Amino acid sequence: MMFDRRALMQTALSGVAGLLAFPGDAFAQPQGAAFSHATVIERARAVAAQPFVPPRPVPKALRALDYDLYRQIRYRRESAIWGTSPTAFSIQFFAPGFLFESGVEISVVESGYARRVLVNRNSFETPSEEIGALLASVGQLAGFRLHYPINRPDYDDEFIVFQGASYFRAVSRGQAYGLSARGLALDVGEPGGEEFPVFREFWIERPHADAHAIVVHALLDSPSVAGAYRFAVYSGAPTAVDVDATLFPRVALEHVGLGALTSMFMHGPVDPPDRPDYRPAVHDSLGLAMHTGSGEYLWRPLNNPAALQISAFVDRNPRGFGLVQRARRFADFEDLEAAYERRPSAWVVPRGDWGEGHVQLVEIPSDSEINDNIVAYWRPAQPILADAPYRFSYRLTWPDHAPPRRGMGMARVARTGYGLSFIGALPQFAIDYAGGSMPDGVLTAEVSASAGQIAETVVQELPGGGGFRVFVTLDPGPAKNVELRVAPRIDGRPAGETWLYRWLGG
Repeated sequence: MMFDRRALMQTALSGVAGLLAFPGDAFAQPQGAAFSHATVIERARAVAAQPFVPPRPVPKALRALDYDLYRQIRYRRESAIWGTSPTAFSIQFFAPGFLFESGVEISVVESGYARRVLVNRNSFETPSEEIGALLASVGQLAGFRLHYPINRPDYDDEFIVFQGASYFRAVSRGQAYGLSARGLALDVGEPGGEEFPVFREFWIERPHADAHAIVVHALLDSPSVAGAYRFAVYSGAPTAVDVDATLFPRVALEHVGLGALTSMFMHGPVDPPDRPDYRPAVHDSLGLAMHTGSGEYLWRPLNNPAALQISAFVDRNPRGFGLVQRARRFADFEDLEAAYERRPSAWVVPRGDWGEGHVQLVEIPSDSEINDNIVAYWRPAQPILADAPYRFSYRLTWPDHAPPRRGMGMARVARTGYGLSFIGALPQFAIDYAGGSMPDGVLTAEVSASAGQIAETVVQELPGGGGFRVFVTLDPGPAKNVELRVAPRIDGRPAGETWLYRWLGG
């Protein structure tokens, strides 16, 4: 699975602020219908009891729009919801077409009543009358974005977007869009192909005038499962989303991914580009981080492999995991347009008992940075059966740094370098650690390899008291791939994250 989201991201950013009031004739029901999250749960239960019906595609003329035409379709600023109302939040919508081949229904909830948003000829600015008439005839939307002044009080920033399948993405203060989250992942990397659940309907609650959070409900559907989702969205530094989901499987879900994240990695210090590139790195995320149920911190640098790679990090009740962007200087990327140094990390903190399972990392070969080729999620050890609802919840934050620094008390992997040793031309890794509190003691590293042998391990302090470096030289022998593990220690106690890596030899 690779998701082309660069055009999607740019389209989302093409909107404007300065939003005005929402016109009174844009709702389907003047009074609305009573609504609560129980409404979504019962809707999902009823949908799951029936055979799956694929979303109806929009007319071919809309699906055939190219990127340039589609980006000219803009929701009219005078139609923005709550633009001049007492709440600081406002909503704008996306039109179906181009990559978004089917529509969704969206309702606004006020005082416990839901009213569906209508689409008419005046909802969008369009490049032609024909496109406007088509959108009005379809009567559906492709998704929405929420605005809130997260960077300065006089400007309503777009900070979270729900658009496409079950994808959503967010930014915090000072960030630019990067990786995405997903409501649910099914059969990622399986030989029979991946199943992509979709959000078919949304309900957005109007927040109080002084609220800093907004609640979104969604109905998820796919051939295998239906589900009711509640997203409590908190804007700011960092933006956070509390996710509560109830699944109603139609069949046993053998391969399901909870807290799924999707990102892009092309090349970096440990995995150089296959062809010359003036940029030293190109990625939305540098590595997978994990805080295990036993309290260990893990760091796994990402790869852009020559063949599909799937890794599993077994755990019970993980405390957190995520895809993390640790390179934060312009010099790390040297890209004047993409601003990869401003891309968010995403950190999942499970709530309740997630039991036994593993964090699954899928790395997909890619030759284009417009494709998302990295997927990470929690995969329960046991299938989710179809005989009862399955509930799970987690908090998802979009910070600059993850896992949270508070209470960590140990060094993090700041950089991984790769090369060949002077003697023997053996694979050699330089793992730089920074931060944390470094008590006096003997600094060592416990190093292991799944094949071959460790030829040499050297631990050295970095200049200026900025941390330390672990050199690891691997003699792989005949092995074509080797799992490496490096755990720094001070007098036998953890001194930093445990570094994991899959070396893929030639």
